[in-house]
Amino acid sequence: MQELHDTPLAEHTTMRVGGPAQRLVVVETIDELVDAVREVDDADERLLVLGGGSNLVIADAGFPGTVVKIATSGIEPESVDACGGAMVRVAAGEVWDDVVVRAVAEGWSGVEALSGIPGSTGATPVQNVGAYGQEVAQTIARVRVWDRQTQAVRTLSAAECAFTYRHSLFKGTSQYVVLDVTFQFVVADLSRPVAYADLAQGLGVEVGARVPLTDAREAVLEQRRRRGMVLDDADRDTWSCGSFFTNPIMSAARFDALAERVRSALGDDGATPPRFTDASGDVKTSAAWLIDKAGFGKGFGLPGPAALSTKHTLAVTNRGSATAADVAALARQVRDGVRDRFGVTLVNEPVFVGHDL
Repeated sequence: MQELHDTPLAEHTTMRVGGPAQRLVVVETIDELVDAVREVDDADERLLVLGGGSNLVIADAGFPGTVVKIATSGIEPESVDACGGAMVRVAAGEVWDDVVVRAVAEGWSGVEALSGIPGSTGATPVQNVGAYGQEVAQTIARVRVWDRQTQAVRTLSAAECAFTYRHSLFKGTSQYVVLDVTFQFVVADLSRPVAYADLAQGLGVEVGARVPLTDAREAVLEQRRRRGMVLDDADRDTWSCGSFFTNPIMSAARFDALAERVRSALGDDGATPPRFTDASGDVKTSAAWLIDKAGFGKGFGLPGPAALSTKHTLAVTNRGSATAADVAALARQVRDGVRDRFGVTLVNEPVFVGHDL
């Protein structure tokens, strides 16, 4: 266990903003993690649990308490067979993309479309991380957590995790600290059916086709690179939290009202937001499309310290000298602009610590 004081948290987040932590504890085992959290709780101090830092916007004032950075590791197959699939337990601190690399190499199908997503494995169930038609809820079998309220280790089934779109039991509460995640993969050399049109086009197949796992991974990484969604120190478009806003989900009637408002606002009878209808009849539309049509195009905010990515309107980026306040101000401007133009309030994906959007 390593302990540091007054360490800038900007060094531990992909947005590269955030003031100092009063105390930063780096833990490498589950026992160290539980002990560190219990110590903070027993002292009735403030706690921030930090993984890969890819989904946090920490205030410039920093964090006046203890930050526990999870650096646990391990990808452990518990059982592998063609009928039952591969049950694989992954430590919360394991780098997520390393898990995908291992899965593709071993022939564990189900997370190949989640290639290139930054952050740690422990964060994936919290947000129900997803991309290109896949989400971790499709493969998570159980999540082991430290329950700060009962002071005990608990194992929660996928059903108990209450997964929905970019949400779970764990989001919005500090009660649970994820210790490890067990996935149940299909043992196969082929991907799950390709569910995203752009990805299918890049692969040269129809939506619903299955392709070799390695092909699926490379196609996803290519899509993400073109959108500035693969971390690269030299590319300021990747100094971000990835997608900053979730795609709005609404009733069919509300979507029809939105479509009419869009046509009226843009003066274009042919302008219609993208529409994806789920099994319940609800409609998901594109936050990126709404942002662009509200007047916030790629690179909006340049030459300022915070700007939308020059590759993708959904990413708020640090151009090298941005503060957390700069990031929040830009995100607020975009959110409020979309709401004022189209009547839809976008919801931020990253968690704000020490300040609000």
